[in-house]
Amino acid sequence: MTVSEYNEAVDLYSDRLYRFVLKTIKDMHKAEDIVQDSYEKLWKNVENVDATKVKSYLFTTAYHTLIDRIRKEKRSVFSEEMNLREKSHENNYSDLKEILQEAVNRLPEMQRMVLLLRDYEGYSYKEIGEMAHLNESQVKVYIYRARVFLKSYIGKMETVL
Repeated sequence: MTVSEYNEAVDLYSDRLYRFVLKTIKDMHKAEDIVQDSYEKLWKNVENVDATKVKSYLFTTAYHTLIDRIRKEKRSVFSEEMNLREKSHENNYSDLKEILQEAVNRLPEMQRMVLLLRDYEGYSYKEIGEMAHLNESQVKVYIYRARVFLKSYIGKMETVL
């Protein structure tokens, strides 16, 4: 991969990568840091990355960096603050968007990632499979399970409301 191909990757994928990370982590500054870390890792490994697979490399790297960050924060005080915040807002939903966001947050990490890549970012099953190191049928199964969970969760919430 050349420097110009690297610069082109920055131009082409930085916005999508940022939206993907932000949708999962919901913190602008942390999302920016993760995107920056992903491009830094790409720069350090620029000679070994094929220019045709840079998109997959970036999203995979961002996803793994995101997971590492989440796991690290779970071991810190952050997890205690989240639990307190969740308890204070429990069952105080004002609209469907909040309910859907709560449901998406309850999905397992892999289901949430493939669902966000497919439904929010519009990637194909094949592209998602490359990014997550899954085959297409596994991606379809994760998306199906996520949608079934969302449907049942939202249905339960509507009966409560």
